[in-house]
Parts: sequence; structure tokens; C-alpha cells
Amino acid sequence: MRLLFASLLLATTAPAFAQNTLPPIPISQDKAYPGTMMLEVDATDLARAIFNVKQTIPVAQSGPQVLLMPAWLPGNHAPRGQIEKLAGLVIKANGKLLEWKRDPINVYAFHINVPQGTTKLDAEFKFLSATAEDQGRVVITDAMMNLQWQSVSLYPAGYATSKMPIQAKVKWPTGWKAATALRPASTSGDTITYQTVDYETLVDSPVFAGKHFRAEPMGHNVTLNIVADEAKELAAKPEHIEAHRKLVDQAVKLFGTRSWDHYDFLLALTDKMGGIGLEHHRSSENGVNPEYFLEWDTGPGRRNLLPHELVHSWVGKHRRPAGHIVPDFHSPLENSLMWVYEGQTQFWGYVLGARSGLFSKQETLDALASIAANLDIRRGRDWRSVDDTTYDPIITPRRPKGWVSYQRSEDYYNEGLLIWLETDGMIRSFTGGKKGMDDFARAFFGGKDGDYSAKPFDFNEVARTLNSITPYDWAGFLSKRLTEKAGGAPINGLILGGYRLTYGDTPTPFMKDAETRSKELNLTYSLGGTINKGKLSGVIWDGPLFNAGLSIGQEIIAVGDIAYSDAALKDAILAAKGGKDPIRLIVKSGDRVRTVNVIWNGGLRYPRLEKADKAEGSLDKLLAPRP
Repeated sequence: MRLLFASLLLATTAPAFAQNTLPPIPISQDKAYPGTMMLEVDATDLARAIFNVKQTIPVAQSGPQVLLMPAWLPGNHAPRGQIEKLAGLVIKANGKLLEWKRDPINVYAFHINVPQGTTKLDAEFKFLSATAEDQGRVVITDAMMNLQWQSVSLYPAGYATSKMPIQAKVKWPTGWKAATALRPASTSGDTITYQTVDYETLVDSPVFAGKHFRAEPMGHNVTLNIVADEAKELAAKPEHIEAHRKLVDQAVKLFGTRSWDHYDFLLALTDKMGGIGLEHHRSSENGVNPEYFLEWDTGPGRRNLLPHELVHSWVGKHRRPAGHIVPDFHSPLENSLMWVYEGQTQFWGYVLGARSGLFSKQETLDALASIAANLDIRRGRDWRSVDDTTYDPIITPRRPKGWVSYQRSEDYYNEGLLIWLETDGMIRSFTGGKKGMDDFARAFFGGKDGDYSAKPFDFNEVARTLNSITPYDWAGFLSKRLTEKAGGAPINGLILGGYRLTYGDTPTPFMKDAETRSKELNLTYSLGGTINKGKLSGVIWDGPLFNAGLSIGQEIIAVGDIAYSDAALKDAILAAKGGKDPIRLIVKSGDRVRTVNVIWNGGLRYPRLEKADKAEGSLDKLLAPRP
């Protein structure tokens, strides 16, 4: 009887699950959209962090229609649209409520049936932004906000987003100032109506707005727009602003042209709004610590962020991987060229940081040492090639990993940097120092000044351009580096540049600064882990802590017979150096307390670069400012 009942139940319910009577989502056509969408956003509900949205969407015909919320977001390299925060959706035609139905496959899509005689749809909804970190990134505080258009708009399926005009209007909190790559068409009180652009450009033009605001011209039609938690944090000294101006100047000299008509840095000095570093063609979203200017002399901090994001205007936005030029925001992005998109951006970000003075040359060398050393001990390179990590934005959207040194995580950034550093050293070696990666940058990423169109590239064009700089089997070289599974990082670029990776028993100032800002004790290159207030926050695969059976989250409560402190652990490492006795730790995991013997007698180790000889090497020349 039970079997019979189950069979009858399946027979009656299966059709409901299997049936999908909704029409397919229209494929985007490269044709003009019939009208201009109007978008109104009320951004004044600071207390509840809610954006209230009204949108008018012209329609050309009756019948089935699909409205989409952007899913695949450029710069995120993955479907990261926050569909879960869209609420209260109401769609009307000629004042009458329309029924909508979510697509069962693409949950970002809403199906409706447009009545005869309808010329426009009126949609209203709310975007319930995060009010706590466990809900996602916080974008509204009592002093600032980050408005991203993909979160507060819908678009009709069937048209290329680049052919879809839209005009946006925002009501801002009283007295606030806003910055974006969009330009105002008119202002009325606290409401700004922006110029009409295509929908793709709108999504690529986010806004930072705030109570405490400062704007500084950078030259070359670039503006540094700053919002802060408190007014005092805006107190940048003239030399601080000048370093940012030099960044822009050095970038334009590098690429030879400007890939924009104007460019806006959006910089938030905050520990209240969620952190961000996100590129756009004519702007970038940048979140740094509130003391970015006030504690300038204590270390470079996050001053590498703006160089990185600025470079993206050329690398990734003007020249885009062919798989990133898609007709709309529900077409998947193909990420195989991220070692160029992000890897070369990482490379030029550090180079321009040094050339501009945002990083000193020594800080840059110390950063490169840390990057190389970190990859050098990643056992994940034994089984997983760097080209496979280009799919990490989709596989694991920067969620915490228990064994990142074995799993790997978006290593195309830093390993890509090392590959391009090696490429520079090889070009300089082949040409007797007459050419380098600067020549590639101008040839590959340059173009008509002020042209901010998107131009596709593929692997073969990268290899051909390198070959035009100096003949070599660049396709073979790049293929080898991208697909190899080998122990140790590809550090030949450092060697060609006139340096070698070594280790000392004291951290470099760069590493000290990083430790201070992360609030972690970094013993990566000795015990094989990082520690935050006694708890293991990172454990290196096959390192001493790993081999002692330890993992992230476990707490060291004592070192030998002494209660845990960072100093006590470092003293124990020094005492064990050169001997044979293990380092004895008392470790708590849940309710269990046990003694663990860690085998390590190598003392404290911190990476640094040493010059191979006194002569100026190619790396020295690479980091030097351009006249």
C-alpha cells in the first residue's frame, strides 16, 4: 500500500514539476531599442538602507515580455547580481496591475504579458541593501553610500544593452554630494537628473555620494572624488594629492593615450561602508581605510588599489577579452584570459605605484618579494595550473577557503604578475635593454586618444604583439607558464631583473605594515601560518603547522608552559632555531585541548629581494618614473 501511495503521489505531482509553459527568454538583437527608459531612485532612506525605485520602460508591441535584473556583472567576472535583495516588485500597464512570473531557470528574469495598446510599463520595487556584513556588502551608512545601477534597475530582454537608452534621476540625502562618470543634465534641490546614456554605460557608471566630500583635479580630465566617514579624514596634504596626480600622468605616458573622455576615481575613506575595488571604463570604485591620508607615513597600506583600478581602463575595459564582449547582462562571461585582464593589471599597478611615488621603490620590491614567496610555497601549484584559476570567480566567488594554499584562489592576479615580469626581463634581454613591456603596453592597449570603445582580443593577438616587439616563440612560452604544474613560483623575472628572492629573520617594513593592518601575526614562511589573537587564521598546506595536524580556527592557548602571546611564540621559534627539539603548543579545538609538537628549527623567516650585483638591473629600470 505504501508503495502504491508513493507511486500515485509521484504520478500526480511530477507534471507540475516538469511543466514549464513560459516562453523562452528572447535572444538579444543588435538593434535600436524603441524609446528611452526613465529611472527614478530615491536614496534618502539612510536609516533602513533602502533604495526606492520607479522605472518607466517603453514597449513596442503587446504579448509576452521579459524584464531582467543584471546577473553577469563586468568586473565581478561572475553572476553576482543581488537578485535576493529585490523586493516589492509591482509592474503596471496603463495603470493596471500586471501579473509577473519568475523564470524557473533564470531567476533574474520576470515574465509578463503586455496588453494591447500598451506603450510603456511602469515598474516599482525596492532594493533592500545589506544592513549588516552577514547580508553582503554594506553600501549605505549615515555618511556615505555606493549606488550601483545594476541593483536598482531592470531591462527588457531581446535588445543589446548598448543600444538601450536610459535616463536616470536620483534624489540624494540633503546636503550630500555625488560623484560618477555620468554627467548631470539638470539639478533640482537634492535631485540630480543625469544625461541619457545607453544601459551598458549606466551600469558601468556607479556613484559614490556622501556628507563629507572632496574633489581634486588630477589632470588629463581625471578627478579624484573622495567621501569619508568623518570630515577630518579628508585632510590630505598637497604631496599626497600630488602623488595621485603623478599616477595619472605616468599612466598616460605608459599607454600613450587616454582610454576615456573623462575619468573619475571614486574613493571612500571608511570602515563602515563595505570595502571595494572595482574597475569601470571611465571610473573606479575604491574603498580604503579611513586613515588613508592621516597615516600616510606609517606604510603604503592600500595605496596600490587606485593604480590597479586605473590601469583597468585600458586593460580589461578598452581592450577586453573576446569572451567578455557580450550583448547583455545575462550572457555568461568567458574568463580564460584573466591572466591578461587581471594579471597584467596587477603588474602595471605595482609598476605605476612605484613610478608615481604612491609606493616607494623599496616598498614595491618588498611587495614583489612577498608575492613571489607566497606563491613559491603554494602546493596547489603541484596539481592545478594557473590558467585553471581563471574560473575561480565562478567556482568560488571569494568565499573563505580552508586550504587556500592547496586549493588556490584567483592566482591569475599574482602569478600573472610574475609571468609579465618575466616577459619584461626577456624582452629587455633579447633587445639589449632597448625595449620592454612599456612597448607592448603602447602597441596593445593604446589607440585613439579619448576613445572609450571596447575592443576584443584573444590569446593569438597577445602572442603576435609580443612577437612584433621582439621575435620569439611567445605563444609557446605563455602556454607553458599558464599550463605548467610545478613546485615553486615562476620567479625568473626577478632573476632577469637583477634580484634574487631571499629570507631574513626580520620582516620588511612592507610586511610589518601588512601585519598591522591585518591584525595578524604572519609566520607563513616559518611555522607555515598566520595567527589572529591566538587563533589560526591561515595554515599552509604541507607546512610545519599542517604537518602537526593543525587547521584554521584552532586556538593556541599556550606555548610550552607560557600563556599564548605573539611574542611568546616568536621567542619559542627563535629558541628552537638550529636545534632538534620541537616547538610545543597547547591547542584548543572546540572542547578539546591537546599538546602539539611542531617540527621547525629554521627560525623566523621573512621574504625580501636582494640585488644580484651593484649594477642597475632591468627591474630597476622598469620601476623608474618616465620623464
